[in-house]
Amino acid sequence: MQPLPRLLRHLVFALGALSLGFLPAAASADEVRVMNSGGFTAAYKALAPGYEKATGNTLATAWGPSMGASPEAIPNRLARGEQADVLIMVGEALDGLIQKGLVDPASRVPLAESRIGMVVKAGAPKPDISTVDALRNTLLQAQSVAYSDSASGVYIETTLFKRLGIEAQMRGKARKIEKIPVGTVVASGEYAIGFQQVSELLPVPGVDFVGKIPESLQKVTVFAAGIPINAAHPKAARELIRYLASPEAAPAVEKSGMEPARASARAPEAVQ
Repeated sequence: MQPLPRLLRHLVFALGALSLGFLPAAASADEVRVMNSGGFTAAYKALAPGYEKATGNTLATAWGPSMGASPEAIPNRLARGEQADVLIMVGEALDGLIQKGLVDPASRVPLAESRIGMVVKAGAPKPDISTVDALRNTLLQAQSVAYSDSASGVYIETTLFKRLGIEAQMRGKARKIEKIPVGTVVASGEYAIGFQQVSELLPVPGVDFVGKIPESLQKVTVFAAGIPINAAHPKAARELIRYLASPEAAPAVEKSGMEPARASARAPEAVQ
């Protein structure tokens, strides 16, 4: 017999699935194609098996940043003609696809809010970043700094350094890291400190999480989901988005280092 706690977890999920209106697995299950940006990866991986179990559908997932020049970036995948039923990405980037007529605006649902944090190589001293002055000093004293090629990195490169008054000093030692998690180049010792959304830093082995940058300097990134206008399985896509935005999904979102999107920010018509 299974241990009681595991059975209880299954029961809780089953009740949650019923509350979301999921149907039992059908004979003609769908393969739902998802394009997912890095910040929501950990939460998605934790939640995907529950969706598949409750619906009988399977998830085929492609990974890539929400923006940027890399071939893996979600807008570039779509431009090449790759098909998707659900897009999970930075809300601003999703809005750009909506404006281009590629995504149904009524399908847009905020899923989570993500903040920027910092890591050092495992075992290295953890510098102070608890205040604006402390963060400035840490950046100035660091031998090298890495940041991502997605929303958090764009903010650091174009706004944060300027707000701290250290843009010129950072030019020679701060670099945008493309395609791979920032934590990996810190774990290898290639860079002394690294900045990215917390949910993308926590899963990386070989680094120690220092903390979030001060709230007065934060760039809160909203991750949202939407359905392309040419989605092959829009009904299954709506079920998946409804599940990812549900109260039942909130613990996995929080564990990943993000916060569930505020209910007031959601469009009710999109999750009916």
